[in-house]
Amino acid sequence: MQDSAATESRRLNERDVSPADIDHYRANGYVCLSAVATQEEIKTFRPVIENVVRATTESRDTQGRLDDYSKMFQQVTNAWRLDRRVEEFVLARKFGRIAARLMGVKGVRLYHDQALFKPPGGERTYWHQDMFYWPLDTDRTITMWMPLVDVDAGMGTMIFACGSHRDGLVSASPISESAGEFVGKVVKEKGYECRSHVLKAGDATFHSGYTIHSAYPNKSESTREVMTVIYYADGTRLLERPNEYQVVDMNVFLPGTRPGDPAVSPLNPIVYEETIAV
Repeated sequence: MQDSAATESRRLNERDVSPADIDHYRANGYVCLSAVATQEEIKTFRPVIENVVRATTESRDTQGRLDDYSKMFQQVTNAWRLDRRVEEFVLARKFGRIAARLMGVKGVRLYHDQALFKPPGGERTYWHQDMFYWPLDTDRTITMWMPLVDVDAGMGTMIFACGSHRDGLVSASPISESAGEFVGKVVKEKGYECRSHVLKAGDATFHSGYTIHSAYPNKSESTREVMTVIYYADGTRLLERPNEYQVVDMNVFLPGTRPGDPAVSPLNPIVYEETIAV
């Protein structure tokens, strides 16, 4: 696969962001955008992503993870490597363009994707920050969280602690009930405003890797089907002293790299690169 050239053909219907969207993201560490994917795109890609999740779950492939999050959701990472049609979705230039605009960078690379399917009865996702797991030496990271079905609070919408991205890592522990309780106390002590949004299929939230977030349990009778894509600024290097979870991520998502290296591997193509002045 070529790096940026391969992304030029992946032009799903463009969706721009406004200056107000950018300001909201940078002030709060997240933003909620409507109709990032069209209904036709969701209709096309949803069954393909569902098939990949089903096949991977039935094979009981842990994909190299240290922890089991099955009580919270079914998780499949790097789904783009498992089906060419999922690859078209994950490497869509328009999603990468939004990520770049929100972060204020000229180009973004794929870190990895995650299909997160929370079945009926799926427990609450504990408060956490993604950067605890990522060996990336930058604050220019962002996750697109897109439901493939309409999602309300009863199905497990995300909750964001607004402004928490400015304070760096607040916990040195992986996702767990006890760590979640600790981070939750930080949220209360800091007085962060917590916000959640009802989303239609194809809407999306974008949040910083440092933004503290959680998700409600799924109390409905339907599966909460979500596809996420994680990006980071092109030119990023790897941490010199990663923790054990970051080492696992580095080996799985940046194979062949070492601490301090440029964050580039065959699994991290450029998804969007600014080619003209904006």
